[in-house]
Amino acid sequence: MKQNHLGLLALATMVGQTAMAQRATPERPNIVFILADDMGYGDLSCFGSKHVKTPNIDRLSATGTTFTQCYAGSGISSPSRCSLMTGLNSGHGRIRDNQCPTGGRVGIKVSTKGDTTYIHRTNLMPTDTTLATVLSAAGYRTCLVNKWHLDGYDPGAAPNHRGFHEFYGWTISTVHSNSPYYYPYYRFNGDELINIKENRRDRHVRHNTDISADDAIAFISRQKDADNPFFLYLAFDAPHEPFIIEQKTWRWHDIDEPFATPEAKEQAQRYAALIEHMDAAVGRVISYLEEQGLRENTIVIFASDNGAAIQAPLPQLRCNGGFRGRKAQLYEGGIRVPLIVNQPGRVPARRLENQVYFPDFMPTLAHLAQGEQHLPQKTDGMDISPLFFGGEADTDHRLLYWEFPGKQRAARLGNWKVVTIKKGAPLELYNLKDDPGEQHNLADEYPEMVQLMDEAMRRMRTPSECWPLPGE
Repeated sequence: MKQNHLGLLALATMVGQTAMAQRATPERPNIVFILADDMGYGDLSCFGSKHVKTPNIDRLSATGTTFTQCYAGSGISSPSRCSLMTGLNSGHGRIRDNQCPTGGRVGIKVSTKGDTTYIHRTNLMPTDTTLATVLSAAGYRTCLVNKWHLDGYDPGAAPNHRGFHEFYGWTISTVHSNSPYYYPYYRFNGDELINIKENRRDRHVRHNTDISADDAIAFISRQKDADNPFFLYLAFDAPHEPFIIEQKTWRWHDIDEPFATPEAKEQAQRYAALIEHMDAAVGRVISYLEEQGLRENTIVIFASDNGAAIQAPLPQLRCNGGFRGRKAQLYEGGIRVPLIVNQPGRVPARRLENQVYFPDFMPTLAHLAQGEQHLPQKTDGMDISPLFFGGEADTDHRLLYWEFPGKQRAARLGNWKVVTIKKGAPLELYNLKDDPGEQHNLADEYPEMVQLMDEAMRRMRTPSECWPLPGE
């Protein structure tokens, strides 16, 4: 029965592609979604950075719509990307943490220091509807470049087995496919593991950011004359630690800030260089779209998967934009991220304070692709595309929800936010309009609001095979 189900799904996808085959137009555009990895809210110059120069991303912001209250799907990679790909929050999604307490598969986790441990991870299943599934069914050619992080330890759960037509990058299930991370020797082309010959014997020649930009441009080149639009999900590694980039290949900042050691200052310089290097890669992709006459028919979206990591130079570069917290926490610094949307002639230049988050992209991109009929029965997001094109949408009168099951919970409703980042600790309450830095806990002053949001949060989650515990 499962095989029959998958066969019918594939047939429906082919029928959809045939029925919807047509070139991209401004109204039904190509979609390029660019995602940074562990880049904080304040790491772009258009979001206030005084040290990191990002002229290409700044240009997207200056000529497009910038969202100042966008939230990632989680405070860490896998559940955040699951939320992006499935339209479900971390109380409903298949993947709710980077590792799971039960179920899943056991595999090796290698730290940046080379230490290995065995952990459980779960992965997206064939029955999960992804953005790629929806857009493929709507007639789009779909491609993921670089980081997936939703395969757990199942080699059969790579992106080209979860809705993407093409995949170029690395997977969790094949540890060495992205080692030594920024200068990899092994890399996937679909199911085939290929070699980056320039990086053999641990030589640092081709940086992964450049490889990813090259793969993205190659995909666009193959699609520029196609009779169907395309969806390119370009998921960079930068600036995720370890901060590896050769000094000879990039500009190094003389950061005039206090550091504990010279090594800490060099780490900050490398961190800044990784972001600027990624900005240059974004510029290359945008320039290629322009050179090929594709720009007006292509919407470009830029975001980060979560806040800056603890290894990032948080105080010196103000990576979290002045917010409290960091990656792996549900304070604003861990989940509030930059979001920029740009399409010449259609997306106006403005900054919006609307509250949006990753589950919104499933219904939003389905609408752009005219593929709403392919949406799953349930999503936790809403179509925010009117905000892209100068319109309005009431995004601020709904509950946004996050959890690390059994560890942390958070929710936002209007200006109110409740959060706890310790197991068993009481909920803290903040008014983000008056206190965006989450410095003044109002839980004792408004116990009825805490209770109201606590009850609402309990309705926002369902137990799962891998996370049966309540999100407390």
